[in-house]
Amino acid sequence: MARPLGVVTRGTTNPNRLRRVDNWIAATCGDALRAAADPLVVDLGYGATPVTAVELRARLAAAVRADVRVVGLEIDPVRVAAAQPAADPPGLTFARGGFELAGLRPALVRAFNVLRQYDEGEVPGAWRTVTDGLAPGGLLVEGTCDELGRLGAWVLLDAAGPRTLTLAAKLTTLASPAQLAERLPKALIHRNVPGEPIHDLIQALESAWQSTAGYAPFGPRDRWTRTIAAVKAAGWPVQNRPSRWRLGGLTVPWPAVAPT
Repeated sequence: MARPLGVVTRGTTNPNRLRRVDNWIAATCGDALRAAADPLVVDLGYGATPVTAVELRARLAAAVRADVRVVGLEIDPVRVAAAQPAADPPGLTFARGGFELAGLRPALVRAFNVLRQYDEGEVPGAWRTVTDGLAPGGLLVEGTCDELGRLGAWVLLDAAGPRTLTLAAKLTTLASPAQLAERLPKALIHRNVPGEPIHDLIQALESAWQSTAGYAPFGPRDRWTRTIAAVKAAGWPVQNRPSRWRLGGLTVPWPAVAPT
């Protein structure tokens, strides 16, 4: 096999760290996986332990289709070897690979906390390399979250490029929407400055959050859903429905937040 494309990540991981994005994938990308001739999913850069790949396979098998196959890819051969006891072929396997996807043609790739250590200018090339390797109609979910998975943000891409941005939080621990800025994907994290659309979105969320402070006694879900409703009423093209808002999610089309 050709040398994997990319560099070894720090490998930091924790059980349940990616539960928010996994549940979002099941709800949002589930139809694409159900329609796929081969329900192959790649967990790209799963880290020092295979726990997030194990969890991804279990969640998709339960919520989307039982025959889903997850392949965890890592550049570091030591990590690949260490993951083998967790393998459960054919549903879950591990192999060495990077952005080239080890020659696989998956229906979906999840790449989390992988591009955070790269330069912003390297992101488009990494995106293209991965999406070029997808099966027809395939999807890439690329993003970042904190160590416990309480704050996260991710981009959904297909062969044509980025489609949406999603922000997600554990509402019971969210002090302010401004905290989400710390976990923006690499393509946006340096763009949270005046004059950039993502800065405008974070500011709109923060302003609406402050304006709904009176609803805090009714619980964080009520306050957050009212915050998103206010942002939508202000003209932001919020895509997902209130049922997703109550789970702490917000999705907007990529053109609404793309760097200027």
